[in-house]
Formats: sequence, structure tokens, C-alpha cells
Amino acid sequence: MAAGAEQGIIVAVARETAPGERRVAASPETCKKLTALGARVRVQRGAGMAAGFTDDAYAGAGAQLADDTVATLEGADVVLCVQPPAAATLTTLKTGAVLVGMLAPEADAARSDAIVSRGLVAFPLERLPRTTRAQAMDILSSQAGMAGYKATLIAAQLAPRFFPMLTTAAGTIRPSKVLVIGAGVAGLQAIATARRLGAQVEGFDVRPETREQIESLGGKFLDLGVSAAGEGGYARQLTDEERALQQQRLGEHLKTVDVIVCTAAVPGRPAPKIVTAAMVAGMKPGSVIVDLAAETGGNCELTRAGETIDSANGVTVAGPINLASMGAVHASEMYARNLLNFVSLFVKDGAIAFDWNDELLAKTVWPTSVQPSPHGAFGKGG
Repeated sequence: MAAGAEQGIIVAVARETAPGERRVAASPETCKKLTALGARVRVQRGAGMAAGFTDDAYAGAGAQLADDTVATLEGADVVLCVQPPAAATLTTLKTGAVLVGMLAPEADAARSDAIVSRGLVAFPLERLPRTTRAQAMDILSSQAGMAGYKATLIAAQLAPRFFPMLTTAAGTIRPSKVLVIGAGVAGLQAIATARRLGAQVEGFDVRPETREQIESLGGKFLDLGVSAAGEGGYARQLTDEERALQQQRLGEHLKTVDVIVCTAAVPGRPAPKIVTAAMVAGMKPGSVIVDLAAETGGNCELTRAGETIDSANGVTVAGPINLASMGAVHASEMYARNLLNFVSLFVKDGAIAFDWNDELLAKTVWPTSVQPSPHGAFGKGG
């Protein structure tokens, strides 16, 4: 082995094991850039195949290939992942190793215990502050964009109608009327996608300031006459009377809608219930609801995560899960760049150095007790 080949920390990327997960936490592009930071990158064989990245592409980018998960993670200083590794896997990591990805440590006691017992420095990027500087590292936004896109395509596939207006020898077909609930990143992408498919699109959000964003994409803002405008750009809690009025008006409006794409979510909390069973019962037979929030309980009362059901009155309700994984190539490219940008905050010249005065590190790390001082540093071997 050439002199100096052992210099630099090891950044490891193992194959994802969660059922249906096709994404990967590093691309050949980001492997090359991690190597430029002085890191040695180790990738498990086949880790990127489902996302369109071959082992040869990783090797060509300077990554070392390992045959299995154990060999990949052995001695790793930094572990990049999409879904959180199993608790049993976490217990095999070296003490003090850095873990970066969508980790949800508090959602699983065994996982959180393993992180604490091994003294791991975990960065659940779903905790990343939503600031301008953090946008290039924002995994929630990058993956939500793909999820909104795929949710709309699923809706178009399930709908027994054309989305666009068509003039045919058999007469004119009117465009489908699509309502997107929630105007975050996923909702805005869903609006844009439905418009590209030729549908007549409306967007609904409790935050009235989203009107401009919805209209900029060619959608119509659905105004139910109840404003939840609060301070600092956040929605305020509606009164019981306001909520009842909003629900009544929404229910009446849904009788005219062909397709609903639900995207409303609250980070760290169950999805808000917006479409009631009574509303579904009032919709036209053949209508379709695709609930992107299915994994956190759904925006529709009838949603079942991972299932597509037909209601008693002929309305189809789909609750697809892990939608971003359906677009694994571009979702992985974006996710890998998010992780690279975050890792670049603390990996420099082949060593790990944490600046705990940096809010992006200090507010993302879990548990927060790992912050030893304003400046903590780990070199090779950590």
C-alpha cells in the first residue's frame, strides 16, 4: 500500500436494509468530493445499484469497496445512511463514531440506547434548523420534492380520467380538477406536476401567505374565508368555530373535486386530519385521494399506510409510503449532496473538528450532551 494511504478518517456507506428502500447516502460524485476533503470513503458492494450507481462508478470515484456490512462499517469514523441502521448494527460501530442521516433516534428506544451506549455522535438531519444557510443540507426539502412529484403521478395513474383537457372526435374532455392540500415543498411540487399534466389545479393551505407561491405555479389558491395567519410566518391555532366553518366549506368544495393530493405535515408530530370520512362520502364516485402524509397517520381519516382502498361510495384512497425512494436516482443524488454539504462542516483536511458554536451542528446533534466544549476535535481514529 502506498505511503500515506492510511491517512484520513474513514467515511462508510453501507447498503440500506429497510424494506423497499432504494436510495443510497453517497453517490460517486459525492464520494469524489469527500475524498477531496481528505477522507477515505468505503462503500459496500451493491449499495448504489438500485439508485443507478455501479460499484465501478464508486471505485472510479476513489471509494474502497467492501463485501458486507460488517467490513464496510469496521473502524469507520463517519457513517452516512438514509434510513437509521438497526440497533444491533449501531452497537458494532466504534466508540465516538459520527452518524449522519434520517435517524429519528427518539422514535425507537433500542436505537437511542445504542447511540448513547456506544457514545455515538448522531446528527439526525431531520432536526436541522430551517435557515437559509442550511438549505443545501435540507434533506426534508429535497426528498419532499420527489415525494410530491411521485404522489401526483400515482394520482394520475389511479384516476379514471384524463388530467388534461382533450378535444377528440368523440367530443371535448374537460380537464380533471385537482386539489393539493398543503403548500410546503411537497405540495408545491405536486401543484407544479399536476399543472404540467394539464389538470385544473387548486392549492389549499391554512397559511394565507402561500397564495403567491401557489399562484406562481399556475394553481388557484383555495380561499375558504378562514385565515390562520399568525406571527412570524407561522399559522395560529383556529378557534373551534373557525375550524367548524373551514371544515364545512371544505367538505362542500370537495364535492366538485376529482383528485386530492394530501401533503400537510407537522415535523415530529402526527399528520393533521383534514379530510374526514364524511367528506369522502360526499365526493363523486371515481374520485381519488393520494395521501402523502400516510406514514405519519395521514391527512384523510380513511388512509391506511401502504394500502390503496376503495371507499363505499367508489372513492379511491391511496396511502403510499417512502415515495422519495420511488425516484431513487435523483432522490439519492440530492440526498447525497445534502449529506456532503453537512459533513463539510466538520470534516477538513482528513480530520473531524466540531465547532459547537455553529448552530447547524449544535442544534442538530443528538444527544446534545455530546457537545464537550465550544470546539471539539477528533483526528484520525477519532
